[in-house]
Amino acid sequence: MKPEEKKIEKKYHKAKECPITLFMEQIGGKWKPVIIWLLLINEVMRFNELDKSIEGISQKMLSQQLKDLEKLKIINRKSYPVIPPKVEYRLTEKGKSLKENLTKIMEWSNLHLK
Repeated sequence: MKPEEKKIEKKYHKAKECPITLFMEQIGGKWKPVIIWLLLINEVMRFNELDKSIEGISQKMLSQQLKDLEKLKIINRKSYPVIPPKVEYRLTEKGKSLKENLTKIMEWSNLHLK
């Protein structure tokens, strides 16, 4: 193969067929990477701790993002039968497996983006 020829792994007829697009749609966005990163650093956080740690997110949006991540089995929600209610969030093994990739993205971003 000549250097000017490019190897195309697969022709994507729709953007949704691309694994990177799928990742960005489900785990990307404004808030989910931040939530995942906070849970990677802190291991376990309560709703109010997450809320206070993420400036600009509404409680409704935080709740929705947590539900989405739980549905994807990225995080685990544990609620305790106490008053006031106590709910803790932590990453599943699947969620923890994102650490290396998110660390690489963070390093690349620090080098190339402002």
